[in-house]
Formats: sequence, C-alpha cells, structure tokens
Amino acid sequence: MTSQNRRLTMKDKQAKYPQLRFKGFTDAWVQRNLSELLQERNHQIEPNDEYELMSFVAGTGVTPKGERYDRSALVTNDSKKYKVTEFGDFIYSSNNLETGSIGFNKTGKAVISPVYSIFYSTENADSRFIGLLSSQKNFIHSMVRYRQGVVYGQWRIHESDFLKIAVFTPKLDEQNKIIEFFERFDKLIAANQRKLDLLKEQKKGYLQKMFPKNGAKVPELRFAGFADAWEQRKLGAITDSFSGGTPTAGKAEYYGGEIPFIRSGEISSDSTELFITDAGLNNSSAKMVGIGDILYALYGATSGETSISRINGAINQAILAIRPTKGDDPYMIVQWLKKQKETIISTYLQGGQGNLSGSIVKDLLITLPKNKDEQAKVGSFFKQLDQTITLHQRKLEKLQELKKGYLQKMFC
Repeated sequence: MTSQNRRLTMKDKQAKYPQLRFKGFTDAWVQRNLSELLQERNHQIEPNDEYELMSFVAGTGVTPKGERYDRSALVTNDSKKYKVTEFGDFIYSSNNLETGSIGFNKTGKAVISPVYSIFYSTENADSRFIGLLSSQKNFIHSMVRYRQGVVYGQWRIHESDFLKIAVFTPKLDEQNKIIEFFERFDKLIAANQRKLDLLKEQKKGYLQKMFPKNGAKVPELRFAGFADAWEQRKLGAITDSFSGGTPTAGKAEYYGGEIPFIRSGEISSDSTELFITDAGLNNSSAKMVGIGDILYALYGATSGETSISRINGAINQAILAIRPTKGDDPYMIVQWLKKQKETIISTYLQGGQGNLSGSIVKDLLITLPKNKDEQAKVGSFFKQLDQTITLHQRKLEKLQELKKGYLQKMFC
C-alpha cells in the first residue's frame, strides 16, 4: 500500500482520494448516491426449508435463531410473512444504527423480520464494500439525518431517503482489493478472539477443579505432593480491609495532582483517568493502596470484581482494599473471590440492586489450603494464566485498533 502524496487541488479537496491505498490504483474515487450502488429487496414470504427464519444480530449479521439464547420474540410477530435476504445483502435497522444493527448478510438464504431494510448491490458496487463504508461514523451520521420519529422503537429511515446518501467509491477492482484485505484482517481478529475465549474457558474449568466444591475439603485437581484437607475461615479473620472516599467535587485544589485516583472500573488497570493532590487525599476519606493489594469492587456495574492492584494510588468508597495478615497468598484469595463472584452477587444483590459492603466481604467463608506452599503454587499458576489472558486481550485490542486506523485511512 502507498500513501497518497500530491499537492491538493480544489478537486482533490473534495476528499476523492483516500489517504492510504494499494499500489496500482491512482484514479479518483467517484461520488455516487447509494441509489446507483444498491437496490431495495422487499420480497416477503413464509419461512420454509430453503429460507429459514433467522435473526439479524448487531455486530454479527444474519444468525440462526438457535444461536441467540432462544430469544424468539425478537424475530417473530403476528405476521406469517418475513423479508427475504440473500448472501451479500446490505441490511439495517432504523432503531439501532448506533449499536451496530447495520451490515451485510454473510450467512445466505434466510427470512428476517420486516422491520429491517434490505438491499442488494448493483453492477457498480459490492455490498461488502458498502458494509465496510457503513462502519464509518460519517456514514452513520448521514443516515441519522434522515431518521424520522421521536420515540425509540418507532424511528424510521425510509429506504428512499437512505438511497439519497452520497458516498465516494472506487472502481470495482479496487473495491474488491479492499474487501479482500479486510476479510483477511477479520479472520485474523476472529482467530485471536477464539484463542482468548478458549483461554477464558480453560480458566473457568481450572477454577472449578482446583478449588473444593461446596462442602468438600479437597479439590478435584491439585499439585503433586499435597494431600492435606483445606480449611474454611472467614475472610475477615485472615485479612485487614478498608475502603476509601472521594475528595469534594468542584474543589480544584483537590484534583489534577500526582496521585492516581482508582475507581471501581479501574481496579485491573495500570492507569487511572483521575488524579488527586495531597490536599485532596488529606481532606477526604480517600485511602492509599499499593501494588499487590487486593482490590474488590463494592458498587456499580463492576460489583464483585476483584484484582491485584497494579499501581500505587488512592481508592474511593466503592472499593474495598484487602491485605492478608496470616501469610496467605493474595493471588489465591483473588482467584477464590473470582470463582465465587456469581454466588456472592446472587446472594447479596438480588436483581442487581443494592451494594456490597465491607462487612459482607469480611464475613465470607473462604476455603484455602493450610499449606502455604500449596497456596503459593495455586496462586502462581493462576497469576501466570491471567498474564497470558491479558497478553492475548491486548493483542486482540491492538488488532481491533489497527483495523479502525485502516478503515479511517483507506476510505474517503
């Protein structure tokens, strides 16, 4: 690929040349209305063996119903007829554009809900190229301009208005080159996602087998050389714990300092969005924690999440800091808390309402090996596994960011 390097003329300033493109392509991209590139498909039939009833899933596309948690209500209504869609069709939902209900059919023959707008490509374009275009923010903004209605669920972008949108496109051979590039990139991302998912599933399995099941005193799987029964103790009996606070909002002298201010969504991070000053720390209930402390989220969407602190910083009231006092391995305690998260949430936060508290956490009954060497081995095993998962997560995120960068530079 090469960067476009030319002195901009008035014609060039109309964004007809992408910043980055493949060698051998130098022609300007031509502005066309979508009506020149797509035609509406509006044929409705009853589901049959050839055209099965499927869902259109944000970020995924046309998907067999069985893969969607049996959420049949999303794809059924009183009508017995549904819209036909073929492989390569471009599809959107007027109501959910911003959350990804836009893209093309990678599955093949199907029927889907009539609420979706469906198009097939003309000889001037490949619908897969339009699908890539649709991931651009300016494309979504162009669509939203035509959205009618004030109530979610009743929003509508008429197909005739959608086809008025103007886009810049290259000739078909360059379109195909771009499509092939991003299809390879998507396969790479998907392969890395599968590796990450597999590692997470393996960890779940190890958590189930390397900790005793309810009522048991030994785990199903353990390291060689250890045979003693594990013992159950209250977490508060083997640790000290404390939560923090928040400096008064609006006091400029309390914020913008050099002390990282850790909030519940940042307990696993090596950075924070906010920083406080010494004055903010000294004039509030915020408390300092250090690298290696156990951090446990008490409030909000991350309730029940736990991690080992990766930084020195101050915590707010939504975090409980936990420090072992009897020589128990902190990574072992963290993994036990991770394993018990769903049980803790379902027991103390019925329906997701309310907050956890320090007293609740301290009263939890934790089962650990008496032998500190066994604790260290189990803790080290999960620490290394978590590090491997983190590395794969970062690799996946870098690939996703790289794709975003290419999308920005390879389109006008």
